[in-house]
Amino acid sequence: MPELPDIQVYIDALEPRVLGKTLRGVRLGSPFLVRTADPPLSQSFGRDVIALERLGKRIVFCMQGELFLVLHLMIAGRLHWKEAAARLPARRGLASFDFDHGSLQLTEAGTQRRASLHCVQGRAALRALDPGGLEVLGSSLTAFRDALTRENHTLKRALTDPHLLSGIGNAYSDEILHHARLSPVRLSQHLDDAELERLHASCQQVLVAWVARLRTETGAGFPEKVTAFRPEMAAHGRYGQPCPVCATPIQRIVYAKNETNYCPTCQTDGKLLADRALSRLLKKDWPRSLTELDEHMAARRSRGTPARD
Repeated sequence: MPELPDIQVYIDALEPRVLGKTLRGVRLGSPFLVRTADPPLSQSFGRDVIALERLGKRIVFCMQGELFLVLHLMIAGRLHWKEAAARLPARRGLASFDFDHGSLQLTEAGTQRRASLHCVQGRAALRALDPGGLEVLGSSLTAFRDALTRENHTLKRALTDPHLLSGIGNAYSDEILHHARLSPVRLSQHLDDAELERLHASCQQVLVAWVARLRTETGAGFPEKVTAFRPEMAAHGRYGQPCPVCATPIQRIVYAKNETNYCPTCQTDGKLLADRALSRLLKKDWPRSLTELDEHMAARRSRGTPARD
């Protein structure tokens, strides 16, 4: 799912292309994209885009007359800038926002249609779509502490909860926790003052650094390589690869369709965090350290048992 750095770079690329321009119409490739009926989407046709805003992981097109188009890309939604009236892809195309000089196209990979578009009138209606999480960039340490510790969750869950913190998802939470040298399963209300300050600083530094990196990568073009998996990342998506700080193999916890990546040496004092599926299978044999994991895998190989990922 595109997160704060990706959404910000999308907005950067859209501003010179659509600000002050008139939206002529929207061609829908899927009727399920639009989640509101009043006002109708057609009310936005013929209006100028006067501002672009970010609402968590959503992009807000502010139209004349306090009309707002709120686009949520979800996991697989992506944006593309094409020539005016360009044909919308048959299978992946969800919508084309047509301007005189070009078309902004929304596509979504896969068969599930999760991306959404809301058309709402007035700031109050726009605020109703906001989960209410704190905007970490520019936030004070006090505000960050209050948001993070409002509920006692694991740090991984707290960072990715849009009701607590805004714009952070699976990928950048891994990067932030690695940078802060904190375990993803530490409880948010159990951090001491130094750890809270370190986590707050890491949130700001990681997000700012990635916005800058993506801006440089995109230049004056349009971002076409929006992905949660980048080779420059320290932990996310790097299972089995060496940590860039200590060279320890990055480990993972898999739950449902989500994966948490971490470095045992940098973040968990050398301890392996229990993967629910494997720990249920191995029970008391679950390795507690990398050394025990190596011994366990060697024993399985000696017995001719295939090693699991």
